[in-house]
Parts: sequence; structure tokens; C-alpha cells
Amino acid sequence: MPLRRHYDYVIGEPFNHVEFLPGMRVSVPFGRRKEQVGMALAVSDRTALRPGQLKSLGNVIDYEPLFSQRHFELLCWAADYYHYPVGEALFSALPALLRQGKGLSGQDGEALTASTESVIENRGFDLNPQQIQAIDAITANTDAHGAHLLQGVTGSGKTEVYIEVVRRVIAQDRQALILVPEIGLTTQFIDRLRQRLPVDIRVQHSALSETERLRNWLAAKNGTAPVIIGTRSAVWTPLKSPGIYVVDEEHDTSYKQDSGFRYSARDIAVVRGKFDSVPVVLGSATPSLETLKNVKTRKFSQQNLPARASGAASPEIRIINLRNETLSGAVSKTLLDEISATLDRNNQVLLFLNRRGYAPVILCHSCGWYAECSRCSAKMTFHKDKRCLMCHHCDSRRALPAECPDCNQDELIEVGHGTQRLDRTLAEHFPGANILRIDRDSTRRKGSMEKMIREITTGDADILIGTQMLAKGHHFPRLTLVGIIDADAGLLSTDFRASERMAQLIVQVSGRAGREDRPGAVYIQTHFPVHPLLQTLVTRGYAGFAGLLLSDRRNTHLPPYAYLALLGAEATSRETAEKFLREARAHLNDNNALNIFGPVAAPIEKRRGRYRSQLLIQSGNRNALRKVLAPWCRSLESMPGAKRTRWFLDIDPQDML
Repeated sequence: MPLRRHYDYVIGEPFNHVEFLPGMRVSVPFGRRKEQVGMALAVSDRTALRPGQLKSLGNVIDYEPLFSQRHFELLCWAADYYHYPVGEALFSALPALLRQGKGLSGQDGEALTASTESVIENRGFDLNPQQIQAIDAITANTDAHGAHLLQGVTGSGKTEVYIEVVRRVIAQDRQALILVPEIGLTTQFIDRLRQRLPVDIRVQHSALSETERLRNWLAAKNGTAPVIIGTRSAVWTPLKSPGIYVVDEEHDTSYKQDSGFRYSARDIAVVRGKFDSVPVVLGSATPSLETLKNVKTRKFSQQNLPARASGAASPEIRIINLRNETLSGAVSKTLLDEISATLDRNNQVLLFLNRRGYAPVILCHSCGWYAECSRCSAKMTFHKDKRCLMCHHCDSRRALPAECPDCNQDELIEVGHGTQRLDRTLAEHFPGANILRIDRDSTRRKGSMEKMIREITTGDADILIGTQMLAKGHHFPRLTLVGIIDADAGLLSTDFRASERMAQLIVQVSGRAGREDRPGAVYIQTHFPVHPLLQTLVTRGYAGFAGLLLSDRRNTHLPPYAYLALLGAEATSRETAEKFLREARAHLNDNNALNIFGPVAAPIEKRRGRYRSQLLIQSGNRNALRKVLAPWCRSLESMPGAKRTRWFLDIDPQDML
């Protein structure tokens, strides 16, 4: 239940013989419901309630805890840190079938599929000195916690380091948990692991059936699966004998849950390593500023892979000044010429545009009307293949009108470019090329992403058009040219994190080019060719760029040199949401340790028919902020406006939208 308290029950006569431990499920009467699944937090011989007020347990579902003591303590710590109801935090870590009260039937108790000796012998890959040095540092003491940033340029062989570290851990009869940011990255990763490690490797992500997720969860809990790979929620998977936690692409924002229990899987993995006294590896070519600051303050150690493992040179990066260019759709003549030359050499091209659909705006050329979502403060995107307008925030759709609804003129025009429109532009210029578009629309069907990746790897595709789904983790041998269609969004955004994410995307997508014996090149289209941030990234690389941003963040007292909490509220009227936040702010005004901003409307003020406002709280001291937020959170529930408002508290928010 979304309630920030626990409830006392009498164990009762039938269960006096049971040894109750934290983490055991029980069924209890709750309110009008006769049976509700609950979880035991503790056993006590005292209560603040009168005996007549207490209800008795209905039944015992588990006769042993679902979590180890350390894992249970981790979940309680996370609920406390993120100021989230402990019941919802505990149950969010369970597969859906266990949340529903199903028994632990069909437990996966199969033996390991390989002996320790075969795992030890099956290295199968020659490592370079930098990789060996990193592996030795990470595995120097696998019985003690240590957080290691593995920073390597794209193509430097970070995955091979992961595999060798995991191999050494398995040889000690221990388990490894590997997190990846997206489901689309799991296929290639798993294939490489299974080629090297002949053990039972289990996968956890949202595309699996509930039965599959439970089976994999049990295999990890029972210790029969030495390796677990998964996306964000897999960080809660129990391990019988933990030995290493790996977070690939640690900078990726998808590790932050943006609804419900708003935890960071990357941060939880680091804390989990402390609870279990095992190493944690954070890998990235473009580490987050938070991680780089932890390296600077020596909370994390750093292992560097400065060169590509194949010996290939890093791609040359060039800027195209769009002010002086003739454009065909969204593509400059310079880039079109480079695409043509690349295809003539029988190489592949990747064009990166992080905007799906055909055109982001439909506009009336006569009166200025534009298509806007009726439920969100957002323009509707035109999807030409479906002949419809679609809101990318609430997924509402409607047909494209034949004429302007305001002036009845037949002068509707398509403004801007999405991946579908870019596809059409390239098809006109290169009619003989096999063009593959990879975005959320083209990969909705199960298995479609894997099929496209195979098509690219085998060389059947000539031109790839992709969003950030293609920006990281993939290895395409024939890909030599990368074109970044629009680099300006990150330079013009009001979000203080936008420039960091722009740089990470540019470096990551650039790293797809020239990964083997064919030299690569990257072309960045921009209207601001001399922008200092862009110039710093091109001339000094990501390290120089990150150093400049860290200095700016320190001077402006922004994360990672300050700590944020965002109180968000939404209601059917703007006034209701703002009134609740004003009440909430009134409880914080006398605290000099905090900077409070708002309440203000959210950047996307209306979403799914509800108005959204937010209150931002900033502090230079994390512990001081936590001490203030704990009692404040409890007081929020009793405020008059709380019953008329949906509200949430986001600790360390990554997205202000």
C-alpha cells in the first residue's frame, strides 16, 4: 500500500510454532479486504495499540525469508533514502507472481551447466596490458567492497574486461549481476557471454513473461544461475553468493526509475556492493559527472582503457556549419556527398536523429494554427506511415485533418524532421540502398530489434537511421561514417544537464564508426559551429568537456556539488496542484540549510489531462537534506490538499520534465 507506516498484527494460535523472520510473506485482513499479501518486517512483544485493536494473521505464505538479511536491509535502506513507503519498496523487488501471493512453485534448482575448471580454462580471448591491469585491480580483493570506474573509449574492450572479471568470480563459485540500460543491448551482450562462459546465464527484463521472470529470479536466489543480466529492475534480483556487480553504460539515464519507486539502479548497485562486501564496476566511455566527481574525491577508483582493443584509430570528427549549407530535407550537401562516397566503398552509414515520427509539428501556413495534444502541453507529431497525429507523452492519436480547423484553409505544412522523414529523404537520393530505420516505432514487435541487428552485422543494410537506441553498445564491422543530424537541441535547452547528455550521445554514437580495419569519420551538423562547449568536445574530447562542466557545476552549486529533491504534484486543475505545493513549502521556510525554488509549472505543464507543478529543494549537504525530508514527507500525507493531489518526491532527480 502507498502508506508510509507499518501495521501490527497478532501472530495468533495456529502460528505460534513458526519462527517469523523479516522478508517472509503472510496474508492478513486489511481494511475491508479479508486477505491481503503482506511482508513481515519484525517481531515484537509490544505494541502501541490496545489488544482489541489488533487483528490476527490470516495465513503464512513463506516459512523462510524471500531475501537474505543483507538484501532485506538494503531494501529498507532504499525505502528510507528515497522516502518511499517501505511496503511498496519491498514488493517492487518481487516478481509479479510473488506480489500476488503465489507460492514458490517450480523452483529452479538445476545444477550449474559447467564446472569451475571449464570456466577457468575458457578464456578464449587475448587481452591487452591495459585490460589485464584493469581486471587485476578490480579482482584484487573480491571479499571487500570497492567501486571501480572502468572508463574506456568506445571499442576499447570494456565488455572483455567484464567477461574476464565475471569468469574469475564464477571460478570462486560466486555469482555476477550485470546491468545494461536497454533491452536492445542484451542480445549481443548475452551472445558474447555465452560464447565465452559455458554456464547458466539468465536474463531479467520487462519483455519476459511473468513465469519466465519468476523462474530466473528463483535461479538467482537459489544460486543455480551464476550470471544474471538485466535492465534497471534486475538490480533487486537476490543472489545466494554475490561476487561482483557490473553496471554497463553507467551514465545512461534509463537507470533512473521515473515513476513509482524512483530509485537509481546505478546508485543502488554501488550501495548493494557495500552491503555485500563485493566489488562494483561502473563502465562507460562517457561517465556521468557524479561518477567523475567520486573519482576525484577518491571514493571510486578508476581504470582506463585509452585505446581501441582492435588497434583501430578513433574516428575523425568534423563540424558542418549549416549556415553555409544547402539542405535537402535535414541533410546537408556535404553529408550527402560523404554518404555517397561511403556507399561506393561498400561501407555502412549511420545517421543519428533522436526524434521519431515524420514531422514534429503540423502547422497552418495561412493562420499559424498547429496541432496540439488536447491532454498534454505538447505538440503532436505527424506519423506519415499511419497518416495520424500522435502525442509522444500520452500516446493519444487522431487523424490528420484535411484542412486547418481554425481557418479552413488547405495549407497545412510539415515542419521539422523525424526519423521517418529522414528515411524518405535518403531514399530519394539513394534509391538503390537498403535503408534500415531503428526507433521505438520500428521495433515494437517482439524480436524485431534482434532481427535488425543481425541484418546490420551481416552487412545487408547500407544506411542506418536511428535514435539513441543505436547510440551505444553495438559493434558493426562495416560502419565507417556517422552523421549527427541535429546537435543543437543540447546547446539550446534550459535543462542544466542537457549539454552533458548531448556530449555523451555524440561521443557514444561517434564510437560506432571505424571500429575495425576501416577508418571512420563523424560529421556533426550544427548552426553553432563555434559554440565553446561543442568546440571543447571536438578538440579536447570528453575528458576536457567533462572537466569544464564540473567546474561550471561547482561555481553554480549544481549537482554533483549540490543535492536536489523534487516534489511534484498533479491535479485536474492548475490551482489545486499549486495550492498543495504552497502548503508544502510553508513547512520548509524556516530552514536556512535549504534553497527552495517554486512552486512553478512543470516544463510540460499538462500531461494526460492533469496539470503538473513542482517544488525544487537544494542543499549543499546530503545528510542535512535527508533529515529535513523524512519528517516533511510524513507531514505531506496529512495536508488538506494531499487528498486532492497526486504527488511524489524524487530524490536526485534526473528529469525535470
